Amino acid sequence: MGLEIVEEEVSPGSEMPLVSLNHVSFVVRSVSRSVRFYEEVLGFVSIKRPSSFKFHGAWLYNYGIGIHLLQCNSLEEVPKKKGVINPKDNHISFQCSNMHLLIRKLEEMGIQYVTAVVEDSGIQVDQLFFHDPDGYMVEICNCENIPVLPLSSCPLKFPYPKDMTLSSIYGSKGNPMFQSMFQFGSCGAEAESVIMEALVTDIMDISF
Repeated sequence: MGLEIVEEEVSPGSEMPLVSLNHVSFVVRSVSRSVRFYEEVLGFVSIKRPSSFKFHGAWLYNYGIGIHLLQCNSLEEVPKKKGVINPKDNHISFQCSNMHLLIRKLEEMGIQYVTAVVEDSGIQVDQLFFHDPDGYMVEICNCENIPVLPLSSCPLKFPYPKDMTLSSIYGSKGNPMFQSMFQFGSCGAEAESVIMEALVTDIMDISF
C-alpha cells in the first residue's frame, strides 16, 4: 500500500513541523574519491543507502548530519573547481571545538585553506575555508561564540526542546537571557532590546 498524502492547511502564523537539517547532497566526479575525503578529513562514516536506488552514490553520516554523494553522469554536471578559495562562495559549515588541531591536520594532508575572523561586540569567531575534491567549499568555525538573537517576534525552534538549558552549539549554554527567552516559548523583550541597541549604535557610527 502506498503512502497516503494528507493535505493540511497551514496558516501563516502556525509553527512549521520541521525538526532539523537532515543532509546535504553533492554531485561529484568520483564517489570513491569524495568518500575518502569526507571520511579521512572530516571524520564522516559511510552508511547503507536504500537498495531501491538505481544510480551510483554514497551516504555518509556523523555529527547529526548526513552527506549524500551522487555520481555525475557527465563532467558538465559538476561545477568547475575554482582555483581561489572564496569565503563568500556557497559552502557547508561545521562547528569545531579545536581549530588548531584541524589546521594541523589539513597541513599534514597538504590541503589548501584560508582563514578569516568575524568580530561583533567584542565576540570573535575563527573561520577556516577549504575545498573538497570537486571544489565544493567547506567551512570550519567556532560559531558557538555568537549568540542567536532572532530579528522577529517568532520563537526559534531548537533541536532539543526538552532541554531548557539549550545547547552550546547555539551559543546559549549558561546564558540566562537565552534560557529565559526560549523557556517560555517567545523571543522575549530581551532580544528586542539587544537588537535595538545594536541598531542605534550602528546609526550613531554612520552619523558621526
